[in-house]
Amino acid sequence: MNENLIKMLRTSAEADKAKALLSLDLLGTQAAGIGDHSTADFYKNAEEALSMLVDADDRLTAIQRYFA
Repeated sequence: MNENLIKMLRTSAEADKAKALLSLDLLGTQAAGIGDHSTADFYKNAEEALSMLVDADDRLTAIQRYFA
């Protein structure tokens, strides 16, 4: 596979991982604006962040396994 394509895919997964970790940190330690949203919104945001983290980790693992 083209080295630039692999780099782009890895960078995209790393960016998603960073976003997910930041979201979980904000939700877990600062929860800014939670009063403006329901607990259902809070739970949904946490689940979405976790899903993004798992997806990014899976993508990074696959890139390492198949294209390293």
